[in-house]
Amino acid sequence: MSIFADVNTPDAPSNHVTTHINAETDRLAAGHSHPETDVTIPVEEIQKLLPHRYPFSLVDRIIKYVPGKFAVGIKNVTFNEPHFQGHFPGRPIMPGVLIVEAMAQVGGVVLTQMADVQSGLFMFAGIDKVRFRQPVVPGDQLIMTVELLSVKRRRFGTMQGRAEVDGRLVAEGELKFALVD
Repeated sequence: MSIFADVNTPDAPSNHVTTHINAETDRLAAGHSHPETDVTIPVEEIQKLLPHRYPFSLVDRIIKYVPGKFAVGIKNVTFNEPHFQGHFPGRPIMPGVLIVEAMAQVGGVVLTQMADVQSGLFMFAGIDKVRFRQPVVPGDQLIMTVELLSVKRRRFGTMQGRAEVDGRLVAEGELKFALVD
């Protein structure tokens, strides 16, 4: 199981990013501009929100973000990533499970910003209707859009994820998560 996000725990990432995003959200709510075009979160701030580190940090930047609703993230796929040594020699293809994990990490950014979330870790509870349409190879830029569909009792939820390269759908599916203590 993969961790989506570590929230509200003594070891949780700094509140700096939460404060920054909340301040940005307040500014946007005041009518200064549209949230989908203004909020960019660089990798340094993503690392303050998510516990993932090399080689499992799979989001380079968030380029669009609406708090509690959706996020769009980028993963620059490079040949020097460790999984390409064996998947596959002579024909490197990003493993589908890593594409799903990358979408989950984009979803983790949304989860860390939900109001009234209890302490604990968000972890995969399931993945449904996942389909891989085309291979992802070194040199591709994976654009992942993850939308929060539902949350139950602030502990369980469902997200819809889409991954694209050059405007072509490469993967999609539903991501289920659960908050564990």
